Amino acid sequence: MAESNKHLRRLDRVFSRNPIFFITTTTAGRKPVLNSAEIQGIFEEVWNNGLSLYGWSVGPYVIMPNHVHFFCRRATEESVDLATFVGKWKEWTSKFAHRRLDLEPPLWQAEFFDHVLRSEESLREKIAYVIENPVRAGLVDAAENWTFSGNPGNWGVRAGD
Repeated sequence: MAESNKHLRRLDRVFSRNPIFFITTTTAGRKPVLNSAEIQGIFEEVWNNGLSLYGWSVGPYVIMPNHVHFFCRRATEESVDLATFVGKWKEWTSKFAHRRLDLEPPLWQAEFFDHVLRSEESLREKIAYVIENPVRAGLVDAAENWTFSGNPGNWGVRAGD
């Protein structure tokens, strides 16, 4: 590898050919409208549909009042790219929130943050961070008391594993 491309070696440390992405997306204007069972149901419905429609599987997530963190990975060879999957998820969650809950669009900021996880250790650390987010925000005393979290893909990974 040329000396100028030496920094690219870090990509060899990604722990699989099918990396897991850590996604964060925030509501438009940081409106605190997400922490409800109805929103959680919409999010999980659209994530589950995302598997069959776009080829992406979603694992652990935490819904905060004005943002959501989730982990996702390609589930099929025919998966759409990450930006398309997240964009479609945001589009459908926004449409359903408007139709079913009368939340005025836009629901989401235009952009989202993504981070590729490079190791099993990184995955455990990020899941621990996500699970503890409601505690750090002062919303609950213990992470297990926050009801707006889950693992729709049943990946079998948790913090501390």
